[in-house]
Amino acid sequence: MMSRCLRLPRPGRGCAALFSAAALALSAHAAAAETAVKFALDWKFEGPSAPYFVAIDKGYYAAEGLDVTIDSGPGSVKGITRIAAGTYPIGFMDINSLAKFLDQNPGSPVTAVLMVYNRPPFAIVSTAERGVLKPKDLEGRILGAPAPDGAYAQWKAFVKENGIDASKVQIENVGFPVREPMLARGEVDAITGYSFSSHFNLIRNGVAAEDVKVMMMADYGLKLYGNAIMVNTDYAKANPEVVRGFVAATIKGVQAAVADPETAIKSVMERNEIADEALELARLKMAIRDNIVTDEVKQNGFGGVDAARLATSLDQIGVTYEFTNRPEPSAVFDSSYLPPAADRQL
Repeated sequence: MMSRCLRLPRPGRGCAALFSAAALALSAHAAAAETAVKFALDWKFEGPSAPYFVAIDKGYYAAEGLDVTIDSGPGSVKGITRIAAGTYPIGFMDINSLAKFLDQNPGSPVTAVLMVYNRPPFAIVSTAERGVLKPKDLEGRILGAPAPDGAYAQWKAFVKENGIDASKVQIENVGFPVREPMLARGEVDAITGYSFSSHFNLIRNGVAAEDVKVMMMADYGLKLYGNAIMVNTDYAKANPEVVRGFVAATIKGVQAAVADPETAIKSVMERNEIADEALELARLKMAIRDNIVTDEVKQNGFGGVDAARLATSLDQIGVTYEFTNRPEPSAVFDSSYLPPAADRQL
């Protein structure tokens, strides 16, 4: 039986018109079907944010029916508040800050659903000249630490785990913009910070890469997790497939960034043209090596948490922070939106 198109007076033009109209209709339908999602980072558009932009550029979010827009953020504390308020239904924030937030706001509609930094970037950073190479070296020294810094928030637990006499450490409250410059000038002996931030900030302040000395707190007794994808739970209950799709697409973005960081960093540079591409690539690679692809992730797959470790991390948070309404681990992390482990290998 001949097709209807072949019976048209001018089959070439007629079929082309029909196909063109059908394609436009399908395209319009697909665009209309996409769900708009506002996603907030904790900080700037830097190397470690590459997976999310890759997921946009490679169409991973679109394949899940999502039209994702990404905004930078003011840090995890304020960022979590925005998720709780529903200003952003999904965000990327520090899970330790979430535990404190849930303690202060019991029943607040926020939980983590995808662990990104299996190993947090909390660190004590120094230089070869200052000679702070192990935790006990901090005794008798000046530690520059911004009061709201996520790494400094773990100080008491770090002290406890490493037998540091805290009375022998002078803490100087310094601002974020002057933290690394003060260390570079020798005005403090060490600083608290995120490893992949302070490391490169020191290099930009004239310290040779080989002279930057980073003590990852995770190497010295801290069992904490780091930043995770978080959702407004009211939004998630109303839109479970949106959250599942966002999680699945984000995992693909992480997998692509881990497999080819040199290409992935291009997606960041398109949104941050004033950034130094070589530096941001190095920052991304550091985050992949130190925070994302850990032994636990290699064994169990990316994105989940170990229940016992999460409970221990809450104990360690309790060393530095006095809980009033300590949340249950199940309130801090919900694994129900994760795909099977086989789909989460890096």
